[in-house]
Amino acid sequence: MRENLHRFFRAARGAGVRVSPAESIDAMRAVAQVGFADRDILRDTFLLTLAKTQDEKRALGECFDLFFSQPEPQQESAEQDKIDDGSESGANPSADEHGDASGGAASENVGPLAQMLLSQDRSAISSAIANASGAASLPDIRYFTQRGIFQTRILDAMGIQRLRDDIDEQTTRNPALAERLQEALNGLRGTVRDAVSQALLLYGREEAENLRNEILRNAPLARIEPRQFEQMRALIRQIARRLRERYSKPRKRQRRGHLDVRRTLRRNAAWGGVPFLTAWKRKHRDRPKIVALCDVSGSVARVSDFFLLLIHSLHEVVDDVRSFAFSGHLIEVSDILESKSPEEAMKEIMSKVGFGSSDYGNSFADFEDNWMSAITPQTTVIVLGDARSNNLDPRGDILRRIGERSKRLVWLNPEGRMVWGFGDSEMPRYATFCSVVRQCATARQLERAVSDIVATYQ
Repeated sequence: MRENLHRFFRAARGAGVRVSPAESIDAMRAVAQVGFADRDILRDTFLLTLAKTQDEKRALGECFDLFFSQPEPQQESAEQDKIDDGSESGANPSADEHGDASGGAASENVGPLAQMLLSQDRSAISSAIANASGAASLPDIRYFTQRGIFQTRILDAMGIQRLRDDIDEQTTRNPALAERLQEALNGLRGTVRDAVSQALLLYGREEAENLRNEILRNAPLARIEPRQFEQMRALIRQIARRLRERYSKPRKRQRRGHLDVRRTLRRNAAWGGVPFLTAWKRKHRDRPKIVALCDVSGSVARVSDFFLLLIHSLHEVVDDVRSFAFSGHLIEVSDILESKSPEEAMKEIMSKVGFGSSDYGNSFADFEDNWMSAITPQTTVIVLGDARSNNLDPRGDILRRIGERSKRLVWLNPEGRMVWGFGDSEMPRYATFCSVVRQCATARQLERAVSDIVATYQ
């Protein structure tokens, strides 16, 4: 049972429930107190000890129901009809036209698997499938392409070869018994197939999720299909959580600095140089500030959606973040993003300034007239956009003043470098005023860019 609990914890992690080793120990102690007799109490025990949010409770409940449910042994319809007819007519369901096909002398000459199937003992069949699944290492299944392999392994562990030999032998000696065994074998294959599919849902979900995330992480953000929006938003939240965990808690050594050997020796001269007192070199770190200017015109609206979501998910890393959105003109959207859900915030922002024709010059002028004071020597300014200004005045002079006033000016362009400077692209002109210019077309590139920006404040 301990092994089953470990498998359940692994399945729960695959379902999206964060289960730490300490929490799994607490859950096992709680289960030792309540036991396994009452399934509802056991389910509530797991929900209380493992789930931290409503989403995790829902996912854990579904995982519990799936894990502790056994596929019912299947029975061929023809055989079920025979049994039903026999029970209605008062005949013995274990007897056929030969009188001993199901339990007489003929059945004594078949193997244990054939005898189990003829007895129609559902609990025995389920137990045999569970034991064979353990012998076949079914919890190691990861991909749907492995279903056939594990089905074969389970059937081999149950003794299907002997069952086939029994069917071949009884085909000439007792055709009715051979037919019953063949129907029972078909039902057994279906039951094993259901067990493997259930295991794939339990243990293959995490691997499938990782594979899907890896594909999305490298997919161009501008080409994400509508059905993938929610998956991409979930991936961006995972990226933001990972960045928070990496940068929001500086190491103790980083907080206190490095050992100052000279000052330490001087302070401990009275004790013969024994370092009772230590001195540390403290490095001054600027209070981080980020100002983000996001192009939400029609050509880059999807990329801006994910970028704003990531930036404002990092509030635990950078305390002072101000965000602005623009197409033809620029507005501040910090309050919208902080007070509303991502979906509502994106909808409101796009209704105000989204999907228009981009005018970088006019938008930079709006920022200089109203919010230039937000930039200090400690501010990192991030511009996300394709730098296509529809052949209007690009106002590179304003961008130059922004770069001179700020600590760093970073431009993230969702287009490939090969098209920078072609058509109405002003990227080469803007790049001369930027500290960093990065292509940022995928979630992976976006994560690396934001990680590099935040890392400078650690």
